[in-house]
Amino acid sequence: MQYQETTSVSWFGRIKNSAVGALVGFFAIIAMICLLFWNEGRAVTTARSLEEGAGIVISVDANSIDPANEGKLVHVTGQVVTNDKPSDPDFGITVTALQLLRSVEMYQWIEETSSESTTSLGGSEEITTTYSYSTGWSEQEHDSSNFRYPQGRDNPPMEIRRGYFPVENASIGEFRLSSSVIAMIDNQEPLKLPASNEEAIQDVFGTAKRVHIVNGNIYLGDNPQNPQVGDYRVSYRVVPIGPASVIGRQTGNGFTEYQTVAGDRLLLVNDGVLTAEQMFKDAERDNAILTWVLRAAGVFFLVVGFSMVLGLLGVIADVIPFLGSIVRLGTGLVAWCLGTLVGTMTIAVAWFWYRPLVSLAVIVVGVAISWYFGQRAKKKAGVTTAAA
Repeated sequence: MQYQETTSVSWFGRIKNSAVGALVGFFAIIAMICLLFWNEGRAVTTARSLEEGAGIVISVDANSIDPANEGKLVHVTGQVVTNDKPSDPDFGITVTALQLLRSVEMYQWIEETSSESTTSLGGSEEITTTYSYSTGWSEQEHDSSNFRYPQGRDNPPMEIRRGYFPVENASIGEFRLSSSVIAMIDNQEPLKLPASNEEAIQDVFGTAKRVHIVNGNIYLGDNPQNPQVGDYRVSYRVVPIGPASVIGRQTGNGFTEYQTVAGDRLLLVNDGVLTAEQMFKDAERDNAILTWVLRAAGVFFLVVGFSMVLGLLGVIADVIPFLGSIVRLGTGLVAWCLGTLVGTMTIAVAWFWYRPLVSLAVIVVGVAISWYFGQRAKKKAGVTTAAA
């Protein structure tokens, strides 16, 4: 079901709102510059720390703890052993594994909104907002009291949430694994419950909801084929017991983070039997991926920030709607140019600060990209002017 509301904002009201947005955009630009600079420092520090660790790590026998290695960076592999079993007390689910993870969805009313705006001569704007309501499954609780039109769409509180249930004690040979090490073993796989568990789960859960086992997962409600608001779907994943590899500071009979001279603390954990060389290569790859993800995010939000700052010009020009469209086209391209240029220049300056030689190449790339977008802006502006 849908509802629509139309509101009108005057030209001066839009200018005021856009000025606030420009201020927010300015602070977003500053924040993204700081993020990009910090990210380059983080990447270099991590890379140097991994290089340092790879040069000093010692592979040791898991079945014998050598006191001479106390405080050193050691590499251990072997079969993980535990006498504990993770358990979900809410449903009485106990498994032989290292971790038990519970995911929960509730069938509920969901509100979605969309808006369309029309600018009139004089700069005023009419905004039509559409509110759509439907029922569906969601892991997030949708508070119906915050709906624009809550009548007849009451969602009960989401009383069952996701859960994490690890074992408390595990070891590789003579080395004890702390909870932080256990949590870093992340080779999850689905857990399918047998239908024969249905009655036992009902006894533990109680009579608040009817328990069904559907496709190996728990369904709480009267009829899985006809879900009602307030019904739940509960699924599980487990981290099975198996071999693992750890690189960390030998501390007594366990592992803690190793403080490198470069600045990072090293504690690497992988499932399976991996050499120290393989583990460091994997960590270097992860560091590179994270670095590029943060770079892309920083540049993107720089563009958004500049768009917000320059958006005020488009609103001012909207006194004549056609002129406002032309200005927005230009400011959009300028925002891309500025965002890309400032982003790459920030990365270059950071690299110059941490690694001077590589920064020169980054500056060349940034200038080339900025020149390309500048040429596109001129070309499109010429075409638009000719059409006008």
